[in-house]
Parts: sequence; structure tokens; C-alpha cells
Amino acid sequence: MTTPRKRVVVFISGGGSNMLALLKATKAADYPAEIVGVISDKTDAGGLAKAAAEGIATFAFVRKEFASKEAHEEAILSQLEALSPDIICLAGYMRLLSGRFIQAYEGRIINIHPSLLPLFPGLHTHQRAIDAGMRIAGCTVHFVTEGMDEGPVVGQAAVPVLTDDTADSLAARVLTVEHQIYPQSLRLLAEGKVKMDGGKALSLSETSAAPGRQIVSLLGDAS
Repeated sequence: MTTPRKRVVVFISGGGSNMLALLKATKAADYPAEIVGVISDKTDAGGLAKAAAEGIATFAFVRKEFASKEAHEEAILSQLEALSPDIICLAGYMRLLSGRFIQAYEGRIINIHPSLLPLFPGLHTHQRAIDAGMRIAGCTVHFVTEGMDEGPVVGQAAVPVLTDDTADSLAARVLTVEHQIYPQSLRLLAEGKVKMDGGKALSLSETSAAPGRQIVSLLGDAS
């Protein structure tokens, strides 16, 4: 009997390139998840039109249209109840979720962050990596907890920092591996090969590529 694919809702605030990478992955017949909705906090987020063009249901909840953060999140939670997701993927969603929201989907929300956490949480990660003299930079997929960018790591990918890099050039290089590591990490979660338990990510397995190329650390086996 075929196992039902996990239902995924993606949160975005911008162009949605990582959302599109996830969507591309879900088109494979053997991929264990499907995107059933895309939610944004901006009506003009470019990713909404891209998702709609692929036949994905889209929703915008603009913060200023609600009296409070609580009311804003309540509206989103109500929509999520209708969509019934198994997993939520934050993909460039630029709002912090409340503890109440996170607890409602504890262990089922993952985020991609453009640094090798725990280094450089928050904003302006690429310039901070350059300013710190880092020789490598990268991205992290992690479970979402109440601490910003502090959740257990599911997967990481690294790229070299070149001597003539700017924040923009480094961001573009990191983005190429974001588009690889996020679908791989979602696969692991959807297949039950990784889970959050007691504030930790369980089922640890690490693989790495040759120095100077992509370095990937994943929980479980993404093959």
C-alpha cells in the first residue's frame, strides 16, 4: 500500500526561491511530501504568484490589517487548521512566530537560515561572515523553537568564501546549496528519519563532500 505523502505548507515573505526548490522536489514520484498551501505576510510577495501559477493555494495575512500579533497569528492558525499540514516550512518568512504558535506545531516546523548555525543567527549573515574573516559560509535547516535560530539542526551545507566576495556574491553562492539542502531535509522529516525529541534532533548521520565543494551534514539518510 502506498504511504500518503505528507502535507506541507510553506511560509514566505519574498520571491520564494526556496519554496520553488521544494515544489520542484515534490514533483518527483518518490518524494514523500506535497505542498498544499503557501502563506505570506505580504500581498505582493513574488512567491505567491509563482505558487499560484503551479496550482498551489495561496494566502496573504498582512500584519497591519490585524489589531495585534495575536490576532494575526490566530487568523493564520485558522487557515492552517483548514489546510491540515503535517509539516510547516519557513522559507524566507521574516516574522518571528510566537511560542503559542510554535507549540501548536512543535517538532513539525523547519526553517532555512543562511549561515552555519550557531554562527551568525539573525540578519545580515553574509556580510557578518565576510567581516569575521570566515573561509567557509553556508546554510542550515533546523527545527523551529522559541529561541531565534536556535532549534536543533537537521542539515547544513557549506561553500567557500572567496577573497573578493561581497555580501551579494556570497549570498548567491549560498543560495545554490540552500536549494539542495532544504528539499533533502524535508524528505528526512517527511520519511520519519529525523524528529525533534527533548529539544534535540534524533537519528544523526553525517556525510561530507571534498573540501572546497558542498559539505552536507544530514540527520538520517537522504538517499
